[in-house]
Amino acid sequence: MKDHIRELVAQSLLDLRRHGRLGQELATPDFVIERTKSREHGDYASNIALLLAKPAGMKPRELADLLVATLPSSQHVEKVSIAGPGFINFTLARGCRLGTVRRVFELGKDYGRQPAGSRESVTVEFVSANPNGPLHVGHGRGAAYGASVASLLDAAGHKVQREYYVNDAGRQMDILAVSVWLRYHELGGVNVRFPDNGYKGDYVVDIARALRAKAGDSLRRSAIEITDGLPADEGQGGDKEAHVDALIARAKQLLGEPGYRGVFDAGLNWCLADIRDDLAGFGVHHDNFFSERSLMTDGYVDRAIATLQANGHLYEQEGALWFRATDFGDDKDRVVRRENGVTTYFASDLGYLLSKFERGHERAIYIFGADHHGYIARLKAAAKGLGLDPSKIDVDLVQFAILFRGGERVQMSTRAGSFVTLRELREEVGTDAARFFYIMRGNDQHLDFDLDLAKSRSNENPVYYIQYAHARVCSLFRQLAEKQMSYHRSAAEAARHRLAQPQEEELLDELMRYPEVIEAAAENRAPQVLANYLRELAAAFHGFYNAQPILVPDEELRNARLGLSKATQQVLANGLALLGVSAPETM
Repeated sequence: MKDHIRELVAQSLLDLRRHGRLGQELATPDFVIERTKSREHGDYASNIALLLAKPAGMKPRELADLLVATLPSSQHVEKVSIAGPGFINFTLARGCRLGTVRRVFELGKDYGRQPAGSRESVTVEFVSANPNGPLHVGHGRGAAYGASVASLLDAAGHKVQREYYVNDAGRQMDILAVSVWLRYHELGGVNVRFPDNGYKGDYVVDIARALRAKAGDSLRRSAIEITDGLPADEGQGGDKEAHVDALIARAKQLLGEPGYRGVFDAGLNWCLADIRDDLAGFGVHHDNFFSERSLMTDGYVDRAIATLQANGHLYEQEGALWFRATDFGDDKDRVVRRENGVTTYFASDLGYLLSKFERGHERAIYIFGADHHGYIARLKAAAKGLGLDPSKIDVDLVQFAILFRGGERVQMSTRAGSFVTLRELREEVGTDAARFFYIMRGNDQHLDFDLDLAKSRSNENPVYYIQYAHARVCSLFRQLAEKQMSYHRSAAEAARHRLAQPQEEELLDELMRYPEVIEAAAENRAPQVLANYLRELAAAFHGFYNAQPILVPDEELRNARLGLSKATQQVLANGLALLGVSAPETM
């Protein structure tokens, strides 16, 4: 309907220009068609007259009068009026509102969706947690948000690729490898002091046990060989970073490339398999797991550096190669290759950014934790240096989620191994509640996750309240069968004119609004918009359900009300699916 009304306004402007009432040179402003806040002002309102009045040399209401007078007639619009300083209000025809039921029936799961692939292709990178341990509840919010955004973009007609960037070449993975190697020795009776900076979770022992089962004693070295000459650890009065780095270097020296790679891959593959399994249980699926190592092996980093060089954006200083990022709005220049010839993490960022567009995507969306704020200017600068369009690169930051149980905050520490895993959260509150609670608030807002509320089976729990509306419709049709009453879709469509009660009209309005909600939620990458809508739709249905009986003897009225219920069930199911939440038939 928004598009239809916009077309009516555009046609009116064209007619005014054609008849000399508006100058041909006047550009059409970016006006809005939006839902009114009150039904007293119609269903939709436009600000076109307020925006165009000054350039046209008219008063807003004077221009509004002209526009309304030349608006083409439409069977979907019953009334057009002018309000306030010059807003144009549109009231929909009753037949248009009633037609919503038929549209829902005809389109089913596709109601609210745009044609597949009708908009630009987008790659959405999300989660991308280092594969050095299980996913925790902090990762869960990024997973729920990213998956919902990808689904919304897909529903809005974009071709969407969901991607996970696997950091399989970084220092944290080396720390995990050394942690696994030392636990491997402990299991074999060789006790070496565990580094203060090592990973201490129980999962490290599980990886080490699997490694011993596969490699036997082939990776075993003596405690003296491992520790002799290492700098002191923090607990010994030294530097924990220097100690663990020296331990990594020692492991590589003692094991050689094949042996060390075996330990490294044991940790990487175990954690990655666990992450995949955990995400699948959370209803989150990625189309591609992109390996950081491939940035070098497939030449992306080299091509990115060569592109910057060819564009004149690199310079040498003290043997290192620098990118003039400050020329493009970054707060400092960035090293891409150190004096020892080793490329930097930033060089990998360059290569990865280049890869997204070389692989054919037209827009790249990064979903990061809130601590990655500095990446925004960095990536925009990188895009400009590489000759890419920075407006095609979006970075969404996801604020932290804080768990509360019994009113008390749950403490977490990944390195110490004292964290609540995403799997534990799913087991405690269920995937549906976890997915919904994570996206109830905007990604840029802190989230207090109330575990007790998420588990409650009451109307205060929003996901329960919405699912209950869906289950209530299913219950209606079970009761229909028990009472040996009939329902026919064609009869429901024919009887739509019987839907005249205030609660019925309110429910029809909510159903009609669904495609607009999907559009807004996708455009703003704001799944909370859909979550809020589903609560309002559920409230409208509960109000309708409680206002008057549905399984009435009057067959025509019964079919009409059951048809409205069936349409509501479909829209609830459609919306919940986009958020990764189930639509149960019983509660």
